[in-house]
Amino acid sequence: MAPQQTGSRKRKAPAVEAGAASSSSQGSAAAGREGPLLLKKQRRPATRRSLVPYLKGREVGARGCAGLLGFEGELRGYAVQKLPELLRERELALGTLNKVFASQWLNARQVVCGTKCNTLFVVDVQSGQITRIPLMRDREPGPARAQPSCGIHAIELNPSKTLLATGGENPNSLAVYQLPTLDPVCLGDRLGHRDWIFAIAWISDTVVVSGSRDGTVALWRMDPEIFNGSIAWHNDAGLPVYAHIRPRDLETIPRANTNPSNRKVRALAFNRKNQELGAVSLDGYFHLWKARSTLSRLLSIRLPYCRENVCLTYCDELSLYAVGSQSHVSFLDLRHGHQNIRPLCSREGGTGVRSLSFYQHIVTVGTGHGSLLFYDVRAQKFLEEKALASPDSSPGPAARKLKLTCGRGWLNHDDLWVNYFGGVGEFPNALYTHCYNWPEMKLFVAGGPLPSGLHGNYAGLWS
Repeated sequence: MAPQQTGSRKRKAPAVEAGAASSSSQGSAAAGREGPLLLKKQRRPATRRSLVPYLKGREVGARGCAGLLGFEGELRGYAVQKLPELLRERELALGTLNKVFASQWLNARQVVCGTKCNTLFVVDVQSGQITRIPLMRDREPGPARAQPSCGIHAIELNPSKTLLATGGENPNSLAVYQLPTLDPVCLGDRLGHRDWIFAIAWISDTVVVSGSRDGTVALWRMDPEIFNGSIAWHNDAGLPVYAHIRPRDLETIPRANTNPSNRKVRALAFNRKNQELGAVSLDGYFHLWKARSTLSRLLSIRLPYCRENVCLTYCDELSLYAVGSQSHVSFLDLRHGHQNIRPLCSREGGTGVRSLSFYQHIVTVGTGHGSLLFYDVRAQKFLEEKALASPDSSPGPAARKLKLTCGRGWLNHDDLWVNYFGGVGEFPNALYTHCYNWPEMKLFVAGGPLPSGLHGNYAGLWS
């Protein structure tokens, strides 16, 4: 059945808000596609212009590139471990937007973000310019329309970085945009979720899964006719049109005996090698699904720490899932039983883990208390500060845990702030989202005040 189409709001140049300058320096390369393949006759490796590989090549006799590739891997691992202590913050001004929940790099200058006030925008981290992206509207609003204060909780790019999936104007709906233009492609608003979408994961370039607080996971497929009908054509008024689609599969999280009414899906992570999808629900369970053309549940595991399990990430190199809760990060290695790595305690003022990411063997933890922590899974300890000591100084106590503390951001001093929080001048910002630009060694971090009633935001570029 061919998808139905409708017009969206006119996509002219969106409004621009003032923002503070920040820095990052890759050009605005559009979709991040791979470059052309080398000709078969070109067998010699590309010239390495760095002095380090040259010297290493002399050391090993330059008999082949295997040793060099291994050495480059060691260098990357060293850089991953040393980068956090070198990062310095530059705050970005986001005006009066409320709490950034999700973010992804589009290229080395632009980050796309979603907020609690249901705003989708792109921020240029060099100029600070903010460009709002129009949201897609449901064909029929319907009686079960989500509350407008929910916001956009998830943004994900497909593997080839040609499509972006996020929420629609109705946070129950899945919106897909084409990159780099951010033209609307389709909206999953038919027979889909009945409550807010909290998590999104791409399992291929054309198949995406969404998780909702209605306790369901939905699989959506982008058929070729969607692109033919939504990108290449406009209606008579010149407005871009997009398809309205329904999920190919919709599965319900199994009920737990402990808390059957709290099956909200809060986070998803995809294991591409095994084609398996991990999901975390607020009733304290981790669920694993085989994800192909449909979803088939493999297992459900009771998590060791069950309060506020709100984030999940997967490490390909270690075949490891990490789950963030109120006070810990738990690790799941499903190849060797349910858990064989000691959980790390992340208690920072009792505010919990709000964002997680894996890169090689380092886990970055964004807390609800405005700080970033870095955990080495192989060493099973946090990265530590390396204090600069003079040659004459005596050995001091053990190094402290490395912690990056984020800036103040912006807080709306409204009546609620005055009446319920006593006019307290500062609140640490919960770091709801962070994303790395590893080629340029930069980290984008964003969030806002942790209390749900407070209105504010934080965004910073660490480089």
